Amino acid sequence: MKASTRKAASFWLLFSLPLLWTFVFLILPYGAMGMMSFWTRQFPLFVPDFQWGNYVLLFSDPQYLTVILRTLKIAALVTFYSVVLGYPLAYFLVFTIRSEKLRTLLYMCVVVPLWVSYLLRAYTWKIILGTDGALNSALLWLGLVNEPLDIFLYNQAAMVITLTYIFIPFMVMPIFTALERIPPALIEASQDLGAGPFETFVRVIMPLSTAGVIAGATMTFCLSFGDFVAPVLVGGPSGTMVATVLQSQFGAALNWPLGSALAVIIFTLVLVVLQISSRLDRAGRVSMG
Repeated sequence: MKASTRKAASFWLLFSLPLLWTFVFLILPYGAMGMMSFWTRQFPLFVPDFQWGNYVLLFSDPQYLTVILRTLKIAALVTFYSVVLGYPLAYFLVFTIRSEKLRTLLYMCVVVPLWVSYLLRAYTWKIILGTDGALNSALLWLGLVNEPLDIFLYNQAAMVITLTYIFIPFMVMPIFTALERIPPALIEASQDLGAGPFETFVRVIMPLSTAGVIAGATMTFCLSFGDFVAPVLVGGPSGTMVATVLQSQFGAALNWPLGSALAVIIFTLVLVVLQISSRLDRAGRVSMG
């Protein structure tokens, strides 16, 4: 057997299983979902067809557009607050904590919640924000209110708080990695050239950590955009998100073609976000180069 033939056989033997897995569990389901999005619903069955009625309904019915725009808004807010809270935390861990053991311990405190059940983390905030929760109990104990308030739960603010808490580790981890990779010599050189702490941060640290911010923002936005558990637990009617509607279409409504069309729209929006993230990352690398 020739060397080139052996290399080709080794290549296909090595990658055949991952390729098969990708085809069966990714490409095939996405293709089936895309085809079903053009089908027609004739209860209780779905008739294969090629028509754009499902997409026309999603873009013409105000309730679906409202849910999509609300989901984009909530995901954007979660991403924004995750950056605002996550960047200072990562900066503190990298540049303020000098002890390697303490830094590792604090970093693990950020990562450990990811090992806890998602439902448990969401229920935690339901308990905190509920009428019998810790927040209302504290207000009653301080005498600031005479009876428990129900304004903290089942609204968009509760969803933003809960999703930010759940997904902020995905923001901290890439920013921490990016900050940790900055050579100390660059910071020292900036200081030797007369730059103050703020100017060093703006001209050196922030540009070199942009890739971590973009990666964290992308993960946080995509994960919060597709979440359907938190809206059910803490969102209420005003916090319905697109994933909740998608679940209902495949569940109680039994309208799989419409649900498939909605899934295609979600998939397309996520791809657009990933493309924007990739372009921003490349632009940042070119500008630094």
